[in-house]
Amino acid sequence: MPLMNASLIRNSCARAATLLTSTSFEIMIGTFYPRFIFLPLVLIFFASVSFPLQGQTRSADATVVQLNHLTSFSALPNGIDLRDGEAHMQIVALREEVVRIRVSRSKELPEDASWAVFKEARQSTVTVTPDNTAGTVGFRTQALRVSVNRQTLALTIADSGGNVLQEDAQPIEYHGDSFRVYKTMPLDEHYFGLGDKPGPLDRRGQTFTMWNTDEYGFQESSDPIYKTIPYFMAFRAGHALGIFLDNTWRSSFDFGRQTPNTYSLGAVNGPLDYYLIYGPTPKQVVQTYAWLTGTMSLPPLWSLGFQQSRYSYTPQSRVLEVADRLRAGHIPADAIYLDIDYQQQNRPFTVDQNRFPDFRGMISKLASENIHLVVITDLHIANYPGHGYAPYDSGMAGNHFVKNPGGSVYSGMVWPGPSVFPDFTRAKTRDWWGGLYQDFSRMGIAGFWNDMNEPSVFNVPTKTMPEDVVHRIDEPGFMKRSATHAEIHNLFGMENSRATFEGLKKINPDSRPFVLTRATYAGGQRYAATWTGDNSSTWNHLRLTTPMLENLGLSGFALSGADVGGFAGTPQQDLLTKWLEIAAFQPIDRDHTEKGTGDQEPWVGGPEPESIRRRFIEERYRLMPYLYTLAEEASRTGVPIERPLFLEFPNATSDHHPIDIDPQVAGEFLLGPDILVAAPPYPDKLDNYAVEFPSAKWYDYWTGQLVPKPAPLNRDANAPPSATDLLPLTTSVHPEVASLPVFVRAGAILPIAPLTQSTNEVPQGALTLRVYAGDACAGHLYLDDGKTNAYKTGASLQMDFHCEVSADGIVVRVGEHKGSYPAWWQQIRVEVYGWAPRKRTAQLNGKITDATMDVTPTKATLTIQDDGRGAVLEVE
Repeated sequence: MPLMNASLIRNSCARAATLLTSTSFEIMIGTFYPRFIFLPLVLIFFASVSFPLQGQTRSADATVVQLNHLTSFSALPNGIDLRDGEAHMQIVALREEVVRIRVSRSKELPEDASWAVFKEARQSTVTVTPDNTAGTVGFRTQALRVSVNRQTLALTIADSGGNVLQEDAQPIEYHGDSFRVYKTMPLDEHYFGLGDKPGPLDRRGQTFTMWNTDEYGFQESSDPIYKTIPYFMAFRAGHALGIFLDNTWRSSFDFGRQTPNTYSLGAVNGPLDYYLIYGPTPKQVVQTYAWLTGTMSLPPLWSLGFQQSRYSYTPQSRVLEVADRLRAGHIPADAIYLDIDYQQQNRPFTVDQNRFPDFRGMISKLASENIHLVVITDLHIANYPGHGYAPYDSGMAGNHFVKNPGGSVYSGMVWPGPSVFPDFTRAKTRDWWGGLYQDFSRMGIAGFWNDMNEPSVFNVPTKTMPEDVVHRIDEPGFMKRSATHAEIHNLFGMENSRATFEGLKKINPDSRPFVLTRATYAGGQRYAATWTGDNSSTWNHLRLTTPMLENLGLSGFALSGADVGGFAGTPQQDLLTKWLEIAAFQPIDRDHTEKGTGDQEPWVGGPEPESIRRRFIEERYRLMPYLYTLAEEASRTGVPIERPLFLEFPNATSDHHPIDIDPQVAGEFLLGPDILVAAPPYPDKLDNYAVEFPSAKWYDYWTGQLVPKPAPLNRDANAPPSATDLLPLTTSVHPEVASLPVFVRAGAILPIAPLTQSTNEVPQGALTLRVYAGDACAGHLYLDDGKTNAYKTGASLQMDFHCEVSADGIVVRVGEHKGSYPAWWQQIRVEVYGWAPRKRTAQLNGKITDATMDVTPTKATLTIQDDGRGAVLEVE
């Protein structure tokens, strides 16, 4: 008799156990065998089969194990330790509002190590108060109550007021090596995050797979794509809870697609280790997630300027031609990118001397025009032995490449042909990789672009290297061991960008690196900016960009963008124009397209579209003080530059649903807390559309006029309220190619600079403060040299601004200069919107000023001296 598969034996055992309880089974078997013969045989069979651990239930499919019974527990100073037979669950409070849950089927929890979460955060602790009842065990913090059902092991998280934030819908399940966690999904709860997955902003009703994939020309329903950020925010009735599953294996999230009232998360292998982060506001959740996984570094100022790219600008004369055209056309710009064709036969860290005969001279020429060069450096190294190719030779000498299971170096086909891949889970390999940038950095290359780092491999169905390829984890904070690519795949791109970032810091310790990565993992924002990958030149992809960037921002990546104009294909002229308009208000503004497409620079199409596009790029440069201030805030707090409306206005609607889920708001986003960009929800439609505002008072950015409240509709008093009835303010907009509706929050004070052609230029003239009269009137400005790390030792400038409107007039308070960095201005031009002076008199620091006041129907303007000590301007 052949040997039976163990799982088949256990399955047969489970089925037999079910049949033994059936009378029909007894009748059936008794027909053929006397009971006294059958029963001993059954007992012998069952005695030979191992049964589930106490408290764990196996389904008919014996590979499924449910954790559904509490067999013992013990209190911890910062939480609780629970057992279900041998299965182990530990719940601890890291902060008053942060809980970590770790689960293992065995007695011991897995290694406490993470590529994403700081060791200091994982080891953080607060003392908790035990909270046990007849039916539950658990604990309380100042913000949360954690309860575990004694009978079912079901976990419930509530706030201190007893409002349930999350509860298990069914027991945790293990299917062989994989696991799944199930949570109840209230009808009014919405889900945001998971990085730049395409589709609506709200993840409800969708499923997602986390497996970094080179998905050229992805579409709205494409999944997976380039990144793995297994973190999302649940938002319900104004309250927010963040959930982060720290697992690098292939994972998945189901927001009610399989079971309407349940969302679930799980992975094919690896640790069941997840964090719950309570706000209660969405912004607090974002900031606490940044505490766990980090923030972006303060970027160089030039990276916020307009960037021109394509696959590929070649030869050298074409690069200089583009630079000259930008400057001759007075189109502000700060960077040009080189894709793979600048390299010799696509080999990273080489230069094709035929196409670029004076590479160093070209970089110097661009620098003289205040244009920074960014070059691509893919992570695949050409498998090119015996030809003096230094990256390959030094990598082999240092044993730096990923191995096949048998120990040979893995090789896969990519742009250079057969290629090998650095083993970035080794600290020594990352050091080696970082050192490869030495020559490029000395040439003056300003930034580096890590592409293809999912990693992408050609000519294989999986688009990547085999899952059994071996990595060697040799990293501080981790046990030294080997791991398969199935475990490392999703963090490979992040560790690539980490190696680049850390290498550049070692080469130029006082300069801020700029690294752009396509693939990454949670926490990758510490090392690189990112973009949404190989999108398409379609109106629908322009529409998809806003929710993708918003969800990236909520997921930690404050500095992100999309290929402006679309990568795959040649855009229609109006599409390119509209995309450049919208991108002028987004964190990264990079125009990029693929090989074989038409030209996509701002001047394409003639003087008329060029004039429109130039105007919006110029507006970005005028807003640079505001934009850079937002970048500095993001580097400290994790609050994104581009934001969904609910992040600043969680209670914008009367029924407390997040305003961003309204269909009309799909094109809207906030640039910081104060500027609302109201692109149409479908940018190719010609119909009027409604702009929904999250609060009651907004100004038109372009005219300074207050947005009027719409006239009340004559409607049946018995009719149900419409969506706009629940909002404080709406307005109707007619879409036009040459315009983009942009609005400013009442109470905002925006710092505005004179126009420059690059961020390297020192603005000439006064700093403008646009004061928009309203409640809580305030603004902030941050400034430094934009290049070095001197700001860390105080070489920065910060100013706060406030205004107060009363029956007697308006008072504008200009704060003192804090920090040692000098201002580029000596005067401040104050523009006040939404308020008109009666007497047209002004006092500066209590004294009558003879400064000329200019009054128009929309604003009052006055220019004052700024000596750095602060000033109080009173106008009547």
